[in-house]
Amino acid sequence: MALAGVQLLAFALALSGVSGVLAATLLPNWKVNMDAGSNIITAIERLEGLWMDCTWYSTGMFSCTLKYSVLARPSHEQAARAAMILACILSAVGLCTSTVGMECTRLGGDPETKRHACFAGGVCFLSAGTSGLIPTVWYTKEIIANFLDLTVPQSNKHEPGGAVYLGIISAVLLVVSGMIFCTSCLKKKSGALLHPCKQPPISTTQPEDSSAYSLKDYV
Repeated sequence: MALAGVQLLAFALALSGVSGVLAATLLPNWKVNMDAGSNIITAIERLEGLWMDCTWYSTGMFSCTLKYSVLARPSHEQAARAAMILACILSAVGLCTSTVGMECTRLGGDPETKRHACFAGGVCFLSAGTSGLIPTVWYTKEIIANFLDLTVPQSNKHEPGGAVYLGIISAVLLVVSGMIFCTSCLKKKSGALLHPCKQPPISTTQPEDSSAYSLKDYV
């Protein structure tokens, strides 16, 4: 029962991580630039994401432009796109596989198959978390390096947006859930090795031959 509760906790963490990674991939605020202008009326907030750039005007107007070109984007942005898509795919596979391997489900068949499915789900979550953590950290590093560069004009400097922080937190949740799933499966295996199934004792007594004559018949 305790193992099923731990796996449910890991599944909840993984579900939150999957939702966060998917949202971070689609959100347009990976980096933010606030241009106040000469007065508050002309204030503009520019948001840049992996797939679109948006502009928020102080008058309440909001406009977005999709990034159709792939080769025209910087290398770290192209790598972030590929890595975040891979993280979404791996996390979705991990959800399906871990559902089969959890103790509280009736899927998967025998315990050995469920243990393998549970471990495979944990590996998928670990891979998805790593795939989501690397591009977010790299993207943040590029933003900070560009912000501290004195040769870059102030209007072209950006700060990390909420999508980057959401991606980092979600990737950490996926890594933690993957570790929990893998360790729970290893504990299950070690418990099975320490307490093997006892075989019923084999009887050594010989059955009586029904065809044998009793000695009392000759008395």
